Amino acid sequence: MIRSQPVVTQTRVKGVEINKVLKNTYILLSATLLFSALTAWMSMAFQWPPLGMIVTLVGYFGLLFLTSKFSNSSLGILFVFALTGFMGLTLGPILSYYITSIPNGGQLVMTAMGGTGVIFLALSAYALVSRKDFSFMGGILMAGILVAFLAGIGAAVFAIPALSLAVSAMFILLMSGMILWQTSAIIHGGETNYIMATVTLYISIYNLFLSLLQILGIFGGDD
Repeated sequence: MIRSQPVVTQTRVKGVEINKVLKNTYILLSATLLFSALTAWMSMAFQWPPLGMIVTLVGYFGLLFLTSKFSNSSLGILFVFALTGFMGLTLGPILSYYITSIPNGGQLVMTAMGGTGVIFLALSAYALVSRKDFSFMGGILMAGILVAFLAGIGAAVFAIPALSLAVSAMFILLMSGMILWQTSAIIHGGETNYIMATVTLYISIYNLFLSLLQILGIFGGDD
């Protein structure tokens, strides 16, 4: 009994640390989603034009790099909000297009938003309750995201609707996998930085929403 005490204590401490990372992640994720929604609304209200693919990619990867670089300091939180706020700005013109140019656009946006919420909550709950280890998915997801990202650029440059639809379907599956993978990494101690966990989950939610919206726009825009 005496020898097992340190092991029990270490397990409890580790459990407390994991719960703290999980709690901080969800708090920061909620705050960044609200901030992103605010910047998206501002972009729509002031009718800001789309930033363009190059500006969007440079801004996204630049802020992502800074967030990662300062993820162990208070500056990391600042860059998380800068990144998610920037992503909200890029989302505004897209939402404006759907709402003003596509039949039932507002309904499609709300449906995509609701679907994203349901998927995120369901997958998070499954990972938390089942406590399965999804770490094996890491390499597959990274490779899949790279392929889907390049295919998405190709679909945008060459204006191929069928490829664009396929990319959206791929991203729905990949982002769902990312939610499972990241949540699993937190509860099993593989991710101890709540800032980076927040970024991963936010990007997953963002891409999941856009992919659902695009598919709904294709199949439901003429209703």
